[in-house]
Amino acid sequence: MASFIPRPASRLASNVLTRNCRIQVPRYASPFLGRSFATPATESEQPRLRLGSIAPNFKARTTQGEIDFHSWIGDKWAILFSHPADFTPVCTTELGAFAKLKPSFDQRGVKLIGLSANDLKSHGEWISDINSISNTTLSFPIIADPDRKIAWLYDMIDAQDTTNVNEKGIAFTIRSVFVIDPAKKIRLTMMYPASCGRNTAEVLRVVDALQTGDGKGVTTPIDWTPGSDVIVPPTVKTEDAKKKFGEVREVRPYLRFTNIGG
Repeated sequence: MASFIPRPASRLASNVLTRNCRIQVPRYASPFLGRSFATPATESEQPRLRLGSIAPNFKARTTQGEIDFHSWIGDKWAILFSHPADFTPVCTTELGAFAKLKPSFDQRGVKLIGLSANDLKSHGEWISDINSISNTTLSFPIIADPDRKIAWLYDMIDAQDTTNVNEKGIAFTIRSVFVIDPAKKIRLTMMYPASCGRNTAEVLRVVDALQTGDGKGVTTPIDWTPGSDVIVPPTVKTEDAKKKFGEVREVRPYLRFTNIGG
């Protein structure tokens, strides 16, 4: 069972407020065929999750014990990624792939934490399957979120796929990814439907891009990988860029490339 450390919400649409300032989860005639999301949330439980906003804190049970999310992150980067359910085929391949890439995330000071809409007993049995199928050892925590409270807090709920609900009609989580920096700010998000597996190499690539941008004061072009050319930000004058980076290749006054190495 998860609990939350609330933050005040800035605004809330009037049509979802009740007299006690409680959000009632909307009931859909379609596409949920009369079924509703079964997880209500208070005003402070679902803040606006924008890039640069503070990632909501929570306390939860995981396969490695109870955590306070912000304390668990500490001074590292973190990736929180959700899964619709245990013992599902796409999720099993994803967690096996993340487990194999964990050393690469460790090298970058990034902590991984998964979330699935089942209890700890189910998680433990599933991890044994993942390790066997992917020939790996999954060593990062997985959050138990059977009541979808954290999924609701992070807006990981599916509003399209009519099959992505359990026998009680409660919406399962979608495949969300949140990249969170040491200041606990959300720096990047990705969302995939339940039917589409993620690309772990892309998750690693965007971490490299974010950390390179922060550390070097540059931006990264399409399909950038470490070692390839980066872009000089428009706020930096060309003469200043040459002093800082050395050679600068100007394609247009607003598009200038340089290389900072791997």
